[in-house]
Amino acid sequence: MLIVAAVALVLLAFGLPLWIRTEDLPEPEPVSPTQHLDDRAASLYENLRDLQGEYLMGKLSDEDYKSTKQDVQRELARVKAEIATIEGGAVKEAKA
Repeated sequence: MLIVAAVALVLLAFGLPLWIRTEDLPEPEPVSPTQHLDDRAASLYENLRDLQGEYLMGKLSDEDYKSTKQDVQRELARVKAEIATIEGGAVKEAKA
């Protein structure tokens, strides 16, 4: 009896998703046009934190730290400017 109940439960668990209609599924959230840039900016911020940690632990020389930090900050500024450009264009299109 227990085996029959377990088999029925397994069949129900595997069969139930087959009865879900696509109309019953929620609409997917729209993808942000700047999502990939936001992810890149978050990665760059993490790189800056890691860089500072390595510098404080003495793994990097002053010159290496400064040059690498400037490179990461330049890239971050470029990404932020691109985000601002895209969002600025979206605001202008919404107003028109």
